[in-house]
Amino acid sequence: MQESRLFKIVYHLLDKGQATAPELAEKFEVSVRTIYRDIDALSGAGIPIYAEAGRNGGIHLMNDFVLDKAVLSEEEKQEILTALQSINFTKNISSSQTLQKLSAIFNLSSENWLEVDFSRWGNKGTDNEKFELLKSAVIHQKCVKITYSNSYGTISKRIVQPLKMSYKSMSWYLKAYCTEKQDYRIFKLTRIIDLEVLADGFRKSSFPELDESPGQTYNTIILGFPQNMAYRVYDEFDKTRVSRRENGDLIVSVDMPEDEWLIGYLLSFGTQVDIIEPEYLKEIVAEQAKKIYEKYKS
Repeated sequence: MQESRLFKIVYHLLDKGQATAPELAEKFEVSVRTIYRDIDALSGAGIPIYAEAGRNGGIHLMNDFVLDKAVLSEEEKQEILTALQSINFTKNISSSQTLQKLSAIFNLSSENWLEVDFSRWGNKGTDNEKFELLKSAVIHQKCVKITYSNSYGTISKRIVQPLKMSYKSMSWYLKAYCTEKQDYRIFKLTRIIDLEVLADGFRKSSFPELDESPGQTYNTIILGFPQNMAYRVYDEFDKTRVSRRENGDLIVSVDMPEDEWLIGYLLSFGTQVDIIEPEYLKEIVAEQAKKIYEKYKS
């Protein structure tokens, strides 16, 4: 148990730069005295760890300290190389050189069996560039001005504080704090028409979990689809959520957030979806469809 905690202390310091004894004691659920014993044990084992007193003091590692490669298992080394392979698509980072160096350090050959390309068909490069800009903004905590098209097709300009990139259901999303709405929002990357990384920085906060998101309600939605929509149903819903009737029609039962995105999503199926439950959702979708009709009728 102590050996595991010692490694975790080193990992924590490598990640955060420094920590106080009370912080480490709280994190690892031991006493401050135990933390100081751990520090002595690490120092005795040759780890360049030291403590500084004073207002800005704390427990540190020497700046040039790195863990010996033997700390990583063979499986962990291969996982690191695989992760690098998966992001080896951008032109403005030298991940291929990093991959080569780590392969040599780990004494492992890197089989390039995986390729990830964020761009849509017929859109080579643009989506990858968008992803890279947003990733940099998240890492460096820079505000981003975006031009965004929501699920209703309304285009707006917003300034957001990007917090996290998220991949879900075959799509990339940006989790951010919207300064206009004064609230947390999720933006689909393919709907970000244009973006500009601003010089303004921000203090990073944690994006709330789904069950903590303000105004977010998840209910069971039951939908029916004709069998000719099977290609899209199995693309977008887990097979465990899909059942098939005797006539071949498909029934989907899934928990989804009841918000404006859901209405736009259901409308994207046109007449090829039957809202079975909840009953009131039919009226909401019908009202929105009526508004669309009134807007575009000649």
